[in-house]
Amino acid sequence: MKPLDWSAQLTARVATAIRGARKAAKLTVAELAEGCAALGLPVAGTTITNLENGRRHSVDLAEFLVLARVLGIPPIILLYPLGTAGTVEVMPGEEVSTWDAAAWFTGEEPIATAAAQGTPRDLLDTFRSHSDAVAAARVSTNLAKDRRQKANVTLDPARRETLLETAAGYEQLAFDDCRELHQFRSTMRERGLMPPALPAALAFIDDIDSGKAK
Repeated sequence: MKPLDWSAQLTARVATAIRGARKAAKLTVAELAEGCAALGLPVAGTTITNLENGRRHSVDLAEFLVLARVLGIPPIILLYPLGTAGTVEVMPGEEVSTWDAAAWFTGEEPIATAAAQGTPRDLLDTFRSHSDAVAAARVSTNLAKDRRQKANVTLDPARRETLLETAAGYEQLAFDDCRELHQFRSTMRERGLMPPALPAALAFIDDIDSGKAK
C-alpha cells in the first residue's frame, strides 16, 4: 500500500473507532463537540461529522487526544481495534497482529534482552517497574492495616491471636515492599529521573529522605 493510501486508511480506522465509541457513550455529535470545547480545545461538530463520514482524511493530534478523553477511552484503542480485528497495517505494507501493533506503540513489544540504560525503551520499563512497586507496597500496607484493625476490635481471643499473626506477616511484607520502593525511587533520582508523586498513604517513603519521617 502506498503511504498516502495507508494514511487515509489509518484516519478511516480512527474515524470508525470514534463513531463507535460516541454511539456506545450515547453522545450526539453536538455533545461530543461541546465536551471538547469544555476541555479547552473546540472541535466543531462539522469536523467530527466529516471525519466520521470519511470526508476528512486527516485528524489533528490534539483533536485526537481530546476526543479520546471526552469519549472516556484510551487513545490507543482508537488507533488499534483490539478485539475486533486480528491484524492491522502498522506501517505501509507491514501487516502485524493488532496486539503487536499496540505493544509497539506503548513500547511493550517483546525483546530478548533488557533495554540499554538511557534508551526510550529503558525509560518506559523503569516507570512501569516503579508503578508495579507502588502497587505492591500499597496492597501489602493496606492488608497489614486491615488485619491489625480487625484484631483490635475483636473480642474472640483465638481470632485476635490469628489476626495479629497475620497482621505481623503482612507488616513484614509491607516493610520489605516499602523499602524496595524507596530504593527504587532513590535509584531513579540518581539517574536524573523524577519519580511520580506517591499516593498519600505511601508519602512517608519520601519523607525518610527529607527528614520528615517520624
